[in-house]
Amino acid sequence: MDLTFTSAEEQFRLELRRWLYEHLPAGWGTPGYQYPKTYEEWVALRRQWDRTLYAGGYAGLSWPKEYGGRGATLVEQVIYFEEIARARAPEELNRAAKLLLGPTIIHHGTEEQKRRFLPRILSADDQWCQGFSEPNAGSDIASLSTRAVRDGDTLVINGQKVWTSFATVADWIFMLVRTDPDAPKHKGITFLLADMRTPGITVRPIVQMTGSGEFCETFFDNVRVPMANVLGGLNQGWQVTATALTHERGTLAFHRHAMIRLEFDELIDMAKRITRRGRPVIEDPLLRQRLAQCHSEIEMLRWTLYSNLTKRLRGEPAGSEGSIVKLYWSELYQRIVELALEVLGPASQIADGALAEEGGRWQHRFLKSRGDSIHSGANEIQRNIIGERLLGLPR
Repeated sequence: MDLTFTSAEEQFRLELRRWLYEHLPAGWGTPGYQYPKTYEEWVALRRQWDRTLYAGGYAGLSWPKEYGGRGATLVEQVIYFEEIARARAPEELNRAAKLLLGPTIIHHGTEEQKRRFLPRILSADDQWCQGFSEPNAGSDIASLSTRAVRDGDTLVINGQKVWTSFATVADWIFMLVRTDPDAPKHKGITFLLADMRTPGITVRPIVQMTGSGEFCETFFDNVRVPMANVLGGLNQGWQVTATALTHERGTLAFHRHAMIRLEFDELIDMAKRITRRGRPVIEDPLLRQRLAQCHSEIEMLRWTLYSNLTKRLRGEPAGSEGSIVKLYWSELYQRIVELALEVLGPASQIADGALAEEGGRWQHRFLKSRGDSIHSGANEIQRNIIGERLLGLPR
């Protein structure tokens, strides 16, 4: 495994770092910067950031040049996610469309679908949400029950999706529907693109314990979608979904690692500042041991990611190793934010107002981290995948 970067890759890193410095929102990351306080304000900021990335040529980095991307190599994609995390840039509002849907349309879409959807994904003119999970079919996508019945040149949809991120502001949804209820559950699924303004679609925000409402319930009541919006063919949705999930669990994990490392460094600094019984908390030997353990695990995550990257650079297919990465980083991060609350001590119970230590950000991270072991495939499902596909254990 060669862990050095070529001169061209280092040049790409420096150019990107310079561009980020020049184009992040004015004052971003500096003391006193007024970050958005409401969901609506965050949506507006992130939408504008998507447009800034597009203007700078960094939207759809991995897409082929003929479809508006930069044709970036895998290593350049890794560098991009590392630098985005290092700069703590705003999260892209349309990230799911750029990372999952766009490459899937490029692979499975018709020429008409490519011309119609790809440019507006990159430019952020169309905001997308993802409709995979259902109340009784979360990580087990094949158990979905939302039905689509063909009526001439349209599909009529009835059912419900849940945990539909940013559905309140989305223009379109890419979703899975059951089009053949008599087929084996993996065989009768269709991948569909639907306009969120279609009559019969109702969106209800789900306010979480963080106070945010970006996750939603989405209901479909006799919603009519043209057959032209089927991606990859009728009843071929399982194969199309496999393409989408391969992209979801690819180089994005490097962004997760970089963010975890940055927040861990913040935890170290906080442990140096906070005192207990007249001494900095970090001098406690048991705490130091736990911090050292977290540091070791962060490094193990890094080398695991580079090992997986090496396999992909050799042309080996992406396997179930992504399940190990998802399981590992999500539970590691939960341990880190739990440790941060222990460092805060009794002050961890005050999350808002002038008395909140660290502006209450660790409490928010702790609450939000509970979902990390659920989204992108629940960790229980990841353990099943690891056991069955990697270890060869019986079902």
